[in-house]
Amino acid sequence: MANASSSPAVPRRTVALGCRILANAGLAEDVLGHVSVRTAPDRMLVRCRGPREEGLLFTVDADVHEVDLDGRGDLPEGWSAPNELPIHAELLRARPDIDAVVHCHPPAVLVAGLEEVPLRPVFGAYHIPAARLALAGVPVYPRSALVRRAELGRELVAAMGPADVCILKGHGIATVGSGPHAVEQAVVRALSLDVLARVSVERARLGDRAAPLAPDDVAELPDLGASFNDLNVWRHHVARLRLAGLGLD
Repeated sequence: MANASSSPAVPRRTVALGCRILANAGLAEDVLGHVSVRTAPDRMLVRCRGPREEGLLFTVDADVHEVDLDGRGDLPEGWSAPNELPIHAELLRARPDIDAVVHCHPPAVLVAGLEEVPLRPVFGAYHIPAARLALAGVPVYPRSALVRRAELGRELVAAMGPADVCILKGHGIATVGSGPHAVEQAVVRALSLDVLARVSVERARLGDRAAPLAPDDVAELPDLGASFNDLNVWRHHVARLRLAGLGLD
């Protein structure tokens, strides 16, 4: 059983805000990308595509619908689940520990993957969640295919293993979250992976002479907890949406 006991209470608004945050931060261009959250062992809320598609930056509650892991649901006429629903469905099917999935296309991650720029752990307190991703290692799904079939989704699951993030080479990323704030966690992990990739690409441009993070410094990088790492960052980005006139309040 997933950690989804509180997921049915997750409003469509949270998924919609996640989409807007990703787009406003530059991780999702135009209409590409989606966010999902588990509502039952075999069902999810997911950002769908409708007849008046305007892209992730302008996602509203009505763009978010409930479907099963095969994409079946009571969708309004003219609406469809994402082509790449298998990214969400196969991760949720294979990993009962996760409750939310993000898929988007950060340009810096794309460049890092294509140019095989290593995401080395060279910084620490500058951005602890990104540093921890580098220390853990970021798995790579080596195919650039559109993940529109369950078979491809299972390949992604195998490449990702137990990790919280994965690069889809020549494509984008998948990140996951768990628990009552699973969407917030998955979105913030995507933001952290983007930070790591942007720093890595710039390092490569400058010659990549940075020394590895010292073990003594690694020991001084505490886990500041979900409230700080996830919820505070989420609220910050929601505030940025309001400032830009893109909030949903």
